[in-house]
Amino acid sequence: MEIKILELTENKAKFVLSGCSPAFANAIRRIIISEVPSMAIDDVFVYENSSVLNDEFIAHRLGLIPLKTDLDSYVLPEKCKCKSEMGCNRCRVVGTLDVEATDSRKTVYSGDLKFEDPDIKPVTDKIPIVKLEAGQKLKLEVHAKLGTGKQHAKWQPVSTCAYKYMPNITISKKICDNCGLCVEACPKKVLSLEDGKLKVVDLLKCTLCKECMNVCPKQPPAIKVEADETTFIFTVESTGCLPVKRILVEAAEILKSKVEELSKEAKGLG
Repeated sequence: MEIKILELTENKAKFVLSGCSPAFANAIRRIIISEVPSMAIDDVFVYENSSVLNDEFIAHRLGLIPLKTDLDSYVLPEKCKCKSEMGCNRCRVVGTLDVEATDSRKTVYSGDLKFEDPDIKPVTDKIPIVKLEAGQKLKLEVHAKLGTGKQHAKWQPVSTCAYKYMPNITISKKICDNCGLCVEACPKKVLSLEDGKLKVVDLLKCTLCKECMNVCPKQPPAIKVEADETTFIFTVESTGCLPVKRILVEAAEILKSKVEELSKEAKGLG
């Protein structure tokens, strides 16, 4: 198995995973989406709310605000030794929001949330929660906890996690007369005519639509597009709660632990 990094930033990764099965690639994808923990607001205690939105709407909006996550300082509530329904400092962090519109309309933003742990905060301060008219007030307390995407979508650490097969494009020089119809038909501009010859200029953009094969006047077509079912192009984008590199490492560790557990159970049955 090989991994080739095509793009890697704080919140986005694009890489080629080769030498594995579709089942393995999909296992990685599903673990990233549903089993890598992240922090999100789970409990909301409203002390005063005179805004136009009721408490449930505001709680829902607060829960969907992505939070910076510290996986080294906190544990999942179900794994915490406290076993408390309200949690402790190891499995939850407390935050407050206290905003009042005095003389004019005021927008309450995610940046108005203040947590007792300065490392836990909204990914951006500019997510609007509610607009308050003059005289209205919103005062509440929140408890943020670690969770996973299989519990609720608010705990998904990624906004995008997808893969596609690596395309394999073959051009028959004996059949192709370089008419250029396939170049015009390709929606992603994968092909080009250079010096009168048909060439593949951007293989990774190919979506395997095979439109180039459909418009080719030759029979059989001079161009052939196939999917390599052992090589995958992954695109992963973090919500900002965790660096995308940490998400990938955590997913790999979770998959490894699952394989080890399955191996032990298999030996026990043997």
